[in-house]
Amino acid sequence: MKTLPFDVAHVLGAGLMGRLMALTLARAGCQVALFDVAGPEADGAAARVAAAMLAPLAESAVAPVSVVRMGHHALARWPAILASLDVPVFFQREGTLVLWHRQDAAEAVRLARVLERTGQQVPELPPMQRVDSAAIAALEPALGTRFAQGLFLPDEGQLDNRALLAALRQALEAMPNVTLHWHCPKSPEDFIPAPDERVIDCRGLGARPQWNALRGVRGEVIRVHAPEVRLTRPMRLVHPRYPLYIAPKPDDVYVIGATEIESADMSPASVRSTLELLSAAYAVHSGFAEARILEIATQCRPTLPDNLPAVESPSPRVLRINGLYRHGFLIAPAMLDMAMELLTTGRSALAPRLGLAVTTLETSA
Repeated sequence: MKTLPFDVAHVLGAGLMGRLMALTLARAGCQVALFDVAGPEADGAAARVAAAMLAPLAESAVAPVSVVRMGHHALARWPAILASLDVPVFFQREGTLVLWHRQDAAEAVRLARVLERTGQQVPELPPMQRVDSAAIAALEPALGTRFAQGLFLPDEGQLDNRALLAALRQALEAMPNVTLHWHCPKSPEDFIPAPDERVIDCRGLGARPQWNALRGVRGEVIRVHAPEVRLTRPMRLVHPRYPLYIAPKPDDVYVIGATEIESADMSPASVRSTLELLSAAYAVHSGFAEARILEIATQCRPTLPDNLPAVESPSPRVLRINGLYRHGFLIAPAMLDMAMELLTTGRSALAPRLGLAVTTLETSA
């Protein structure tokens, strides 16, 4: 039964948020038109170049408590979202293993303090566990006794980002009340929404002409095929410049990332970044030496000045969702739920519980 106070939704941008919003609105009974500057494969979307790790406690190393709370909310929501799709999408919650080499021990001590403080602020998270060499080997036999110490963050997860984007597209294609407009860029100015219409702007960096505060933060990710490695859960490697990760995906594919550079430069990855990412992977497991490089990808994440996401209404009947930064898959379900509350009632009861300030639709109309 339709519960929304409008009948038609124009969704701009078919990245992760745009696809989630379009499908949710269509299932709620709306007639949905989805527009994107690129094609159905999500080329150019930040979500395509990502590891899709769902690690709220691990991300607290670089993120505030509000993002941690949104990530914890999302971990419980992703199974239901994935179960509603006709195509299976890889998803696991085997925890995150944080490792370091001896020269980075001081940075590891600082990180552990941050994670402990986060655990005190968000006590619903499973507590961090300190693990020794034997415990690391029990969790990941392929690592043997290479690392003397580590941190284990239980219940954290990951999913297959590209499989999810494809599954969302297929679900949208099967909906009779959805029209998909590929290679068709639109902005809110192209619409004058009637009372029974809404415009939902999910364009990421494509919205910069209308949102000057947006900036791009560059990230570089390498995908490799490494059948000799056999890791079962995401690893985070303490690094003096930025957090590095190795995320195992189906079919012996591993995603290695992610550099974080304050730049909107979309040129190919630098030699320095490539060497750092690959050497970090090799330092975790020597089997990466024989891996085959499938892709070296670069993308810029849409980021607002406070590095926090935003859901707001810049004009009547227009809602924009942006600034997901490096946390896209981690926080997308929370952003979706808050946006749907706003569209349904004009307010979000969830937002203050998660620590995110959002404008009501009434005050911005």
